[in-house]
Amino acid sequence: MSDITIIDTGIANTASVFAAFERLGCSVTLTRDPQRVSEASFVVLPGVGQFGEGMRSLRASGLDRVIVEHIKQDRPLLGICLGLQLLCVGSAESPGIEGLGVIDAMVTRFPATIRTPQHGWNRVGNGYAYFSNSYRVGSIPDGWDGELSEHGGVFVASLRRGRTYACQFHPELSGAWGAGVLRSWIDNAKEASPCCAVE
Repeated sequence: MSDITIIDTGIANTASVFAAFERLGCSVTLTRDPQRVSEASFVVLPGVGQFGEGMRSLRASGLDRVIVEHIKQDRPLLGICLGLQLLCVGSAESPGIEGLGVIDAMVTRFPATIRTPQHGWNRVGNGYAYFSNSYRVGSIPDGWDGELSEHGGVFVASLRRGRTYACQFHPELSGAWGAGVLRSWIDNAKEASPCCAVE
């Protein structure tokens, strides 16, 4: 059984994420205490809502520094939806507000010529995932592996480096395929040797 710590950002629907990991047989904790997050093995950064609000919430509690340090040490972290975007340098949604800067990319809005937000199912690799987003990362940054999807052009569906995995989609809402994504993140993080720590 894996112990999963979900960060309570105050702007995410954490109930569905909590339930998804419980269905996998995990022990799950929800917290916004930086000390508990710093001591956690598996950390999940979920998010629904506005980039600037999310960053203000993380900084107000000191969780921003804890998250960055966790990733620098190549300890397992999963970012979901806005959680992926918060790991980036910044977002067009909130000009002037710095992100966590772990992913060297800017988040931009989908073109005005297509329907936004993107609500519903979209193909990712060999499956279909549930998305709900108006903003996205346009390409896979250097130093990261990932998968692309398409909505008015290609965009990043997921990114992976070491034990960090970030997805624009909601695996907790993506049925059996999404449950497989969560299980793979846990299993891969257990098997991987620390190799990508950032100085």
